[in-house]
Amino acid sequence: MKLITAALVAVFTALQSVSAALPRVLPQRVTVLPKCAYQAFEGWGTSSGWWSQTIDDAAMAEEIARALYSDAGGLGLDIYRYNVGAGENDNPATRIKHDSRRTESFYVYDPVTGQYEFDFTRDANARRMLDKAIEQGAKEVVLFCCSPHFSMTRSGQASGGLEENVSNLPPENYPAFVDYLLTIADWFVAQGYPVAGISPINEPQWGWGGAWVGQEGCHYTPEEAVALLELFAVKMRERGATYRLVAPESGDMSDAYKAYTDAFFRSKILNEACDTFSGHSYWMDNELVKKWLSGLRFRLRYPCKKFEMSEWCELPQTLDAGSIDSGLYMANIIVQDLTLLKAVSWISWTAVNGDGVMNIKDGELQYYNHYWAYKQFSAFIKEGAARVAVRDSYGLGSDLARVAFRQGGETVLVLVNNAREPREIRLGGRYSSMKVIVTDAERHCEMLYDGAFAAAQALPARSISTFVLQ
Repeated sequence: MKLITAALVAVFTALQSVSAALPRVLPQRVTVLPKCAYQAFEGWGTSSGWWSQTIDDAAMAEEIARALYSDAGGLGLDIYRYNVGAGENDNPATRIKHDSRRTESFYVYDPVTGQYEFDFTRDANARRMLDKAIEQGAKEVVLFCCSPHFSMTRSGQASGGLEENVSNLPPENYPAFVDYLLTIADWFVAQGYPVAGISPINEPQWGWGGAWVGQEGCHYTPEEAVALLELFAVKMRERGATYRLVAPESGDMSDAYKAYTDAFFRSKILNEACDTFSGHSYWMDNELVKKWLSGLRFRLRYPCKKFEMSEWCELPQTLDAGSIDSGLYMANIIVQDLTLLKAVSWISWTAVNGDGVMNIKDGELQYYNHYWAYKQFSAFIKEGAARVAVRDSYGLGSDLARVAFRQGGETVLVLVNNAREPREIRLGGRYSSMKVIVTDAERHCEMLYDGAFAAAQALPARSISTFVLQ
């Protein structure tokens, strides 16, 4: 397998080099091929982790929700990932230093009874943020955990074990964790929330714990992850759960961690219960060959399964979030995940934070270039759209990142011009009308044209252009 992989990498690299070296005599032609269809798209989203509990002001919560989920001027996102905290904010023995990474739990110790009991009046700021998101248009809620509640762990903390790479959840506590999360999920369902899924584990391959306690987390080997998730699947079926199991939230989709993918679908219980593998798009940014091989391997081994990209931010963050460079970076990752990994959904990590799409400074909501880059996709490509092929006459040597979708009688084409100079292109195909929306160093999702179809187009330097074609 390693020899085959090395050969594929060599061929791919050689083709890129040859294509890049060819003289550019003819104009660059970009053509959408609507009959060559790939995955059906299931939605865009973001996560509540590490910020939603800090929003004390109701008016600010509404402004954030409108910016993220409204179709009228916002990103028009579909999916809201709600962090079911493991209670480190309630834990007197916590080792997590950052306030925003300690969560308030629904599971509270009652000194009178000497038992832990549920109190769903807690986590009020985060619950209000969830309510506002749904009011503005969020269609699905996924309840996710970074760790089991600290009371169930070996260390008595939710920041990982006292030793790295050792699971902090003893097997005898698996049933308690399952009942805890399903009870929370069933409560949300009973209140009318559109709970579409639960995600019990997060990035199981990382060490989580030891001397590093930066956030809530829990390590699982592939076998431990499968054993716990199988119990969730069985109990969900017994309880008639209306939501799906979202798992295993792999923190790296490269071949180095394929053991988690293989163990997940090797399980008969999980193979029957789950038609989708959930993973995070970290550690492969702009490594096109690596990401392409990971996507190819997944599709060859599991042709009947889908992949959802459930978490990404720039990691580590090195770019100025206010620069067009950061927006282009994110746009390229979205294109790569949709085309090379064939993701059926795409979800950003923190929405309102230094590494998010927005932030709050001096009481005002700031919109990062991540926000405008995201909007070039999410405001125009909707749930149910089918990704279709795009042919670029410059081939592998092109510096345009490109993706297209068909929805109804409409085609949406997004082109990312990574060059530092404008690019003249010709759009192929027969259309009657078009809209052109652009984000670059000067413009933020600005409509530049709305009229009859024109094949000749100029892409601004360092820009993201969305073409809505009729």
